[in-house]
Amino acid sequence: MRPAFHNYVGVIDSGLGGISVLQEMTRELPDERFLFFGDSANAPYGEKSVERVQQMTMAIAQRMVDDGVKAIVIACNTATSAAADLLRTTFTIPIVGIEPALKPAATAESSHRVLVMATPVTLSLKKYHDLWERYAGYADCASQSCPGLAKRIEAGHLDAPDLAAMLERFLGPYRGKVDSLVLGCTHYPFVKKQIRRVLGNDVKLYDGGRGTARELRRVLAKRGVLRMPEEGPGGVVFRSSIDTPEEMKLYKTFYHMDLN
Repeated sequence: MRPAFHNYVGVIDSGLGGISVLQEMTRELPDERFLFFGDSANAPYGEKSVERVQQMTMAIAQRMVDDGVKAIVIACNTATSAAADLLRTTFTIPIVGIEPALKPAATAESSHRVLVMATPVTLSLKKYHDLWERYAGYADCASQSCPGLAKRIEAGHLDAPDLAAMLERFLGPYRGKVDSLVLGCTHYPFVKKQIRRVLGNDVKLYDGGRGTARELRRVLAKRGVLRMPEEGPGGVVFRSSIDTPEEMKLYKTFYHMDLN
């Protein structure tokens, strides 16, 4: 008997932020079937210890492997930085991670002053420091830690005054001083509109979702496991560590949100 999610792509996130990456993957690979698990009960990962993030990510990945997924995408910058290498040494299926889109932002001809906004853990880890060493020299770059922002986005009500005040506190000092902004957490694309209210419409926003989707296509094609249209329609199954109808409704609301 086949496992419940045979031939699915597993998607792991600390909550619902990775749904922004899921949107890109379903556009890039409409024939694939995705199993999305958001660990909203433990969100945000970006303010936990590296060891705890590794434990939680490993536990979710093990369940997905047991359920028969053919690949796993870690749709969380913090979990990728903390646990991707561990998962790759543990499992034989492909593990695809995400990283802040500093490379495309810093190397773009139009970029001269780049700001990276991310969680405290993402900015503290070696993976990000290595990325910074490689690409920060291409432009005038700065980093802004945003503690609490992912958790606040997770709660919804994205046009509420308290969220606007939080973004103003983190980004207001950079108004008129940057031309490119790297969204270094998968939750942040859901507040692009609110970010533009702070920094202005001329600031170009970068995130790693599209690059992750393209990498997933490349990896699946290399393994010869791309799902074909004749195998039936693609789709998404949502799961969460907060297993309530209200949480599932929130996930689906975010999935259908316009991120432009």
